[in-house]
Amino acid sequence: MGVVQICKGQYFWLEPKNAFENFQEPDIGLIALAFLQGSFAYGGWNFLNYVTEELVDPYKNLPRAIFISIPLVTFVYVFANVAYVTAMSPQELLASNAVAVTFGEKLLGVMAWIMPISVALSTFGGVNGSLFTSSRLFFAGAREGHLPSVLAMIHVKRCTPIPALLFTCISTLLMLVTSDMYTLINYVGFINYFFYGVTIAGQIVLRWKKPDIPRPIKVNLLFPIIYLLFWAFLLVFSLWSEPVVCGTGLAIMLTGVPVYFLGVYWQHKPRCFNKFIELLTLVSQKMCMVVYPKVEEDSGTEELHEDMQWQLQPTAPQDKDAEEP
Repeated sequence: MGVVQICKGQYFWLEPKNAFENFQEPDIGLIALAFLQGSFAYGGWNFLNYVTEELVDPYKNLPRAIFISIPLVTFVYVFANVAYVTAMSPQELLASNAVAVTFGEKLLGVMAWIMPISVALSTFGGVNGSLFTSSRLFFAGAREGHLPSVLAMIHVKRCTPIPALLFTCISTLLMLVTSDMYTLINYVGFINYFFYGVTIAGQIVLRWKKPDIPRPIKVNLLFPIIYLLFWAFLLVFSLWSEPVVCGTGLAIMLTGVPVYFLGVYWQHKPRCFNKFIELLTLVSQKMCMVVYPKVEEDSGTEELHEDMQWQLQPTAPQDKDAEEP
């Protein structure tokens, strides 16, 4: 439809003299927020990194997936916006709560119902990717001992991390306390990019402190440095422009600090506390039909057993001579 519009000569807002016309005073903080919200549309490039254990030949397929997906998503998203601008003025774009739906109503006539269905399908795909990867984060954190051990369990038949998925569902519902979509994007985007920057900074530190460790996938340091410069601009000016929203996002993130001290740092917990956790774990196992995946030692690392056999590991140390149930 965008190409058809351009062929008809409907490209008034794409002309340079109109495309760069200011409708309000330029503000560096608003520019940073625009980048933050715009970059949300390109999200998903990092999803595959979370599930490399399940990925076939990750050294080859992980870079290949990123190299293919980022240009493809960029092409589709940019040209979708070009299509919108051929049919709508900037004022109409800002006033619309659902740009794609408004675009369909203006150009597609009786077929306008295609747009909301397409948006719903796109949203469902995004949620599917988010659930798949976010639950994997909780699963890996529990396996490392940073979260309750029940989150590291999987279903006995379907091999899905049901407790981690339920935990993801609960934390997602808590985010819906706000009905403002843009505020929610600022919450999530600010926290996400904060951790992206810390992760990439860690890559640079490791390249400097441990230059000789094996690196199956290696990139030039110029890319993370450029990203960190963009990251610093994004976070600093977003926080300056929307201190309440971004500050609330930081406060949400800091709720993990007491959880860490309670669950990880505090080693000598009272016996009653451990008994309660064991009971909670047992009840969760029975309700969700989940157990720990069987692991085996391989060169000092633990990997999921290839034939996916399962065993129920006790939550507390037991006597080696005691009979297993």
